Amino acid sequence: MGKTHVRNTLRRLRFDADEMTQAALADHVGVTRQTIVAIEKAHYSPSLEVAFKIARVFDVPLEQVFSYDET
Repeated sequence: MGKTHVRNTLRRLRFDADEMTQAALADHVGVTRQTIVAIEKAHYSPSLEVAFKIARVFDVPLEQVFSYDET
C-alpha cells in the first residue's frame, strides 16, 4: 500500500487574505499557532471540525483547503 498525504493550501490562503498571520488564523479557529504550523507543514492532519473551521475563515470549500492523495 502506498503512502498517503493530506495536502493543504493554508500558506497561500493566508497570503491571499492580506497576509494573515498563523497566530491570527489560530485565534479564528480556536487552536494554537503551533497547531497551524504543524498543519501547514503537513506534520499534522486536523480534525474534521478544525478543517471545516479553517475553510470557513477563508470562505472557501473544504476541498480548496485540503486534498488527499495516495502516492
